[in-house]
Amino acid sequence: MFHTVNKSPFERNSLDTCLRLAKKGSAILLIEDGVIGAVKGTAQSAKLEGAVGDHAVYVLGPDLKARGLSEDQVIDGIKVVDYAGFVDLAEEHGAHNAWL
Repeated sequence: MFHTVNKSPFERNSLDTCLRLAKKGSAILLIEDGVIGAVKGTAQSAKLEGAVGDHAVYVLGPDLKARGLSEDQVIDGIKVVDYAGFVDLAEEHGAHNAWL
């Protein structure tokens, strides 16, 4: 299963719900304001730091950049992908669940 989260974990509980319900081995991509959840050293970081062992977690690089964030701010174990990588993930996993 392929999951996308587009809301900041500081704004909504979409990331919490995704992490709670996603089956082990699922791919999770943080997009739009959801990329804020990938930043290390925040009150929300521990959730994703723990999730990288059970899930393949990705963050969309152009959305990081659009929010003034850089790849070196991303939690260890989270992979940065571009738009082509987003498409590859969608093709590879087929089924998609968007957490809004």
